Amino acid sequence: MSKIGKLPITIPDGITVRIDEGTLFIKGQKEEVSLPVLQGVGASLKDKTLVIALQSTSKQARSNWGTMRALAANAIQGFVKEFEKNLILEGVGYRITKEGEGLTMNLGFSHPVKYNAPKGITLEVEKNSRLKIRGADKALVGQVAAHIRSLKKPEPYKGKGFRYENEILRRKVGKKAGTGSSA
Repeated sequence: MSKIGKLPITIPDGITVRIDEGTLFIKGQKEEVSLPVLQGVGASLKDKTLVIALQSTSKQARSNWGTMRALAANAIQGFVKEFEKNLILEGVGYRITKEGEGLTMNLGFSHPVKYNAPKGITLEVEKNSRLKIRGADKALVGQVAAHIRSLKKPEPYKGKGFRYENEILRRKVGKKAGTGSSA
């Protein structure tokens, strides 16, 4: 019995949930998210409660049970309070500017790098070096943060590049100048 899968999900006010032909539709005030119901698992609505039930006893179905419940709970939670990832850009001359819905970044290359935000993602820039990525879809927020970070990963000697706000970087010691003369 799945500890996570058996827990019912209460649906807050302002959010509507609908089940159609093996797909779970969750609609908030601004947008709608659709989740395919995974194999061996079923979803049912009772009043303001969403219940994910096991329909098969296979190992894959038991694994999908907890996963489906977690995906549905995250989608509902994303409409209540948006998910957020923070990136910090370090390096002399490196900066981020917001242009419309996208970003223009100077990352030490010979050209500025442009990035357009996908639908459902909000980008905020603070002090030309801090970037907040917000959205209702937890997976999409993480995907966008990982993609932007991959444009300029932090290097281990000076730490230049994008890093997550709470990420701890291991710094390497560089070469040391030779001391004394070798005679």
